[in-house]
Amino acid sequence: MRALNPAVAVLVLSGLLFGVSATQTSRNSAPQSPSWLGWGGPRHNFTSDTRGLANTWPPEGPKRLWSRPLGEGPSSVIGEGGRLYTMYRPTTGIRNTWKAEEVVIALDAASGKTIWEYKYPASLDTMNFSRGAGPHSTPLIAGNRLFAASTDKQFFALDKLTGKLLWSHNFVKEYSALPNQMRWAVKPGYSTSPIAYKDMVIAAVGAPEHGVMAFRQDDGRAVWSAGTFSDIVPASPLIISLEGEEQLVITSGDGVHAYNPSTGKPIWEYLFPTRSGVNISSPVWCPDDRLLFVSCAYDGGSRVLQLTRSSGRTDAKELWFSNKMRVHFGNVLRIGDFFFGSSGDFGPSFLTAINARTGQVAWQDRSFAKVSFVAADGKVILLDEDGNLGLVTMSAEGLKILARAPVATATSWTVPTLIGTTLFLRDRVNVVALGVGPQ
Repeated sequence: MRALNPAVAVLVLSGLLFGVSATQTSRNSAPQSPSWLGWGGPRHNFTSDTRGLANTWPPEGPKRLWSRPLGEGPSSVIGEGGRLYTMYRPTTGIRNTWKAEEVVIALDAASGKTIWEYKYPASLDTMNFSRGAGPHSTPLIAGNRLFAASTDKQFFALDKLTGKLLWSHNFVKEYSALPNQMRWAVKPGYSTSPIAYKDMVIAAVGAPEHGVMAFRQDDGRAVWSAGTFSDIVPASPLIISLEGEEQLVITSGDGVHAYNPSTGKPIWEYLFPTRSGVNISSPVWCPDDRLLFVSCAYDGGSRVLQLTRSSGRTDAKELWFSNKMRVHFGNVLRIGDFFFGSSGDFGPSFLTAINARTGQVAWQDRSFAKVSFVAADGKVILLDEDGNLGLVTMSAEGLKILARAPVATATSWTVPTLIGTTLFLRDRVNVVALGVGPQ
């Protein structure tokens, strides 16, 4: 291996701490200017190249830079160039009632002030918001465009600077997509987030013969469609590279499917029927050992698929399955030889460490309620659904809490976003900016 300068060496070490090889870190490293362009951040795995995080916080938590009210919706925050973007649904002012519209909003990252809003009608007829209103999908920044999806399967391309509508699709009206998704009783609306590939944007559609589709970013023209599954789920698609071949991986209610992201041609699929099809947590791809981790709640459990490619063919073999880890709506991190995530459905939730290669549970911890998290600088920042923020390290030996503080006052189901040393988080009432650098 060629010599690395000290700055790059630190970056590579950070990548190795989070199960990312030096080669992958170089290939998929974050842009030089801090950004978080879409679901999962720079590498779609909730890790950041940020360095210089504080090693602890005062009892009241990290410095609060600003806070402002926002409507409901667990859509996470993305950002670039001093601007933030997310989505929300306004309330009527009466408890647990909402307007029949949704909003894409651009905020000033330094102050939280509104830069622009794009409002659109969004049906309430087929939605069940008993567990909180949508929108649930996270927007995507690609070049000068912002892509966003509504709970009732409208898909928008906006000018990211002005909020001007460039083009749109209605998946229900145009492609006969099911008006909702998932087989379970609580139907919260469309939740999966789009992903960019070359000059295309790829989105789950959930229609007959149109399970997933790719559209031109500039004019919205459909490029390809694939998948017979109409039972789409909240888990978001991702692009992986296997032996030099790029593959689009997307989860349905009954399995995982892979397609050529340029053409939509099927590559492989692995089916695992579940009672409810509640595949909410996004899969985790580990390029070094070619492992794909999938977890879902209720009877779904967790499984790891070993992917191999030979003579132009990809095979997916189940390496292990465990019902001892059932991730509901939170995300999962791969750190070293372990996957970490909150396991639990309706009852107690346990932060769980499970061996990536064997499926053996190393430990479970109830220090926090159900969590979502982001990893950076050898540490993990987590937010639990009760609004508690934690600064921790996680290893095979257990959970070490470096700092902990209550920072939110309402249910917190949105994954935190880390841009530089500023953490952006949402609960059902507010959006908050916290300084997580040296205190």
